[in-house]
Amino acid sequence: MDGAIFVFRNKRGTSLKLLSYDGQGFWLCQKRFSEGRLKWWPTSAQASERLSARELQILLWNGNPKSVELAEDWRRVA
Repeated sequence: MDGAIFVFRNKRGTSLKLLSYDGQGFWLCQKRFSEGRLKWWPTSAQASERLSARELQILLWNGNPKSVELAEDWRRVA
């Protein structure tokens, strides 16, 4: 998947790991929450859920991307 970022959460919900491929190799980034735990994580029967770039940004700030009213997703500027 071109441009895909895969996000994983640890069992305790205290950190996220992001995995991406740039054409030459994989990037692995980790965000550890200094206070508390992750407030939102999908609970669907599926093993995955698609997020827009804006929803991912909200998740990284420990917000609930599904409860925030999203205006317009980011778009390319010509």
